[in-house]
Amino acid sequence: MKKRIFVTLKPGVLDPQGRAVHHALDGLGFDGVNDVRIGRLVELDLADSVTDEAIGQMCEKLLANMVIENYRIEDAE
Repeated sequence: MKKRIFVTLKPGVLDPQGRAVHHALDGLGFDGVNDVRIGRLVELDLADSVTDEAIGQMCEKLLANMVIENYRIEDAE
């Protein structure tokens, strides 16, 4: 089974990478971009026996920094 984990910064956490991209888009003449937030995507190919609880533990222990990040799990198939 395949899962996608989307990891994003929590609201209120500063995003210097997003700010740099926003500034670059503005410099390239792209108007109307109000804000940019950068996250990451982790794709997992898992055995069918892996439970949703185990996937959540993977996220909370390694894939996301729970102090400053949120995560969302989706089926990739």
